[in-house]
Amino acid sequence: MPHRVASILLALLLGACAKPEPAPPVAAPQPEPKLPPVIIAPAVPKAKKPGPIPTRPLNVKADCIFRDEAGYSGSMKLAIEQARVRSFEASINVPRRGNCSFDLKDFRQTRDLPNVELNHLRDRCIVRVWEQGERVTVAFQDCQKMCTGNAWEGLWPILTDTRDGTCA
Repeated sequence: MPHRVASILLALLLGACAKPEPAPPVAAPQPEPKLPPVIIAPAVPKAKKPGPIPTRPLNVKADCIFRDEAGYSGSMKLAIEQARVRSFEASINVPRRGNCSFDLKDFRQTRDLPNVELNHLRDRCIVRVWEQGERVTVAFQDCQKMCTGNAWEGLWPILTDTRDGTCA
């Protein structure tokens, strides 16, 4: 039995001296990927919204001829003093569609503020005139009978620059 005890002690002693099983390799920490630098754009000021259309008597005078690249052309004479229409004549040529003509003698003024409004005497045609910034807009509604062919389908408002009386 002493021999047996010695064998057990020897086995324990050798077991204590044995190398432990190697641990699985631990992955080295990976450096964080470098991201491109963040570029912050300078603050862009918000576009200034146009202010409200002023409620004041309209004053405008225009005697102009206009033409665009597509051949849309025309002329207009307009005089408004203290929101009262003194003269208005317009002739518009819409390419491949026809012409439209307007004359103050065929209209009566029905509004002056905030927009000038002319109603045709015998038709439902309405011409509206309003100011927005440095421009005055002359727009047409339901004016088929003022036009030849189907020009009314291509009839656009006339824009007048209040600084120099030109129009487009």
